[in-house]
Amino acid sequence: MLKRVLFYDILGQIDHKNALVVTGMRQVGKTTLMKQIFEEIGQDKSKLWFDFENPLDMKVFEDIDYNVIYTRLAQMAGNTKNRLYIFIDEIQNFPEITKIIKYLIDHYGVKFLVTGSSNFYLKNLFPESLSGRKFLHDLSPLSFKEFLYFHDQISLDDAKRNDLVSMLHSHALIEIKKFEPYYDNYLRYGGFPEVAMEVDNELKKEILKNIFKSFFEKDLKILSDHKDIRELRDLLLLLVPRVGSMLDISKVASELGVERAKIYSYLEFLQGTFMIRLLPKFSKSIDRAVAGGKKVYFSDNGLLGAIGSVNDAQLLENAVVNQLANYGDLSFYNKRNTAEIDVIYNKKIAIEIKASGSESDRRKLTELSGSLGIKQNYIISKNFVEKDGFVSPAQL
Repeated sequence: MLKRVLFYDILGQIDHKNALVVTGMRQVGKTTLMKQIFEEIGQDKSKLWFDFENPLDMKVFEDIDYNVIYTRLAQMAGNTKNRLYIFIDEIQNFPEITKIIKYLIDHYGVKFLVTGSSNFYLKNLFPESLSGRKFLHDLSPLSFKEFLYFHDQISLDDAKRNDLVSMLHSHALIEIKKFEPYYDNYLRYGGFPEVAMEVDNELKKEILKNIFKSFFEKDLKILSDHKDIRELRDLLLLLVPRVGSMLDISKVASELGVERAKIYSYLEFLQGTFMIRLLPKFSKSIDRAVAGGKKVYFSDNGLLGAIGSVNDAQLLENAVVNQLANYGDLSFYNKRNTAEIDVIYNKKIAIEIKASGSESDRRKLTELSGSLGIKQNYIISKNFVEKDGFVSPAQL
């Protein structure tokens, strides 16, 4: 079975003392990833697998004496001398486990590899005492490079490349044309692994509906303090047509009949559960960037399409923003609603996203980005323009 790029990053940390925590949406491939690591580390390791959606697996860790828990685990592994490797799936179902993890790391050097379905929940779940005892990894839907790798179009080494500047210059026209049909599929149905590998489009849609249904059945009810699920549902429906737009919180709150403070908490929750992505305004001042309005995107194009309808320009912008987010920090620039730059990457590269880019677009971008002290700029054009400064989204 093919492996995600994150697999190789985690494998390089397998012998470090810290716990490894993988978060991400349901059905994004966390369990598969961890099972592959479980198999990879070999039969010579003392390793155990637990699924915390199974209450019997949780019972193993239910003891007030943590030394007893360690002895029990060592006996289950059949080895009381070697280091224990403990894999736990869906850790958020048993919040008390974090104290046990800390104790067993500190006193017995146990290696924990765990998954969870929500950053929003896990940041509250893990106490500060674990801040130096864990490596936290977010597993997103397939990047487009991973999508091509899973379809045997590029090598694993190419899928691992994570330098945006080199990617902006990396492909010949013949390669871009070769990748475009795959990009059209990715644009429409997104990067959830099961969806990406399904050939039947109607089945893709059904899988996406089930993913969205799972979000409401499990993440909202288990992870959230928000009691009114309908408000969150209605907020999501309001966000769909606003993809790529700056959010007016007062207007959203008014339309929903909900207080602004509650809208902010809902947005934090939706971002923490990986449903949406919020881009801050560009500013050389961190404080101003935090205080400014934000643009909203959904974490996966297929999921976006399962929730509601957007136009082709929004679909393209949503996909490209998610692709760029795999490389670094993103922001956007808005000059009093008179001029805008879609994306600024790491405060160094200005990017406009167009269905069909033009020389006029490039000149405007060069002038506007130059006024901000940003020297590098590119037009990402779906209809590829074979000129300097123009990039196809199929390159990313």
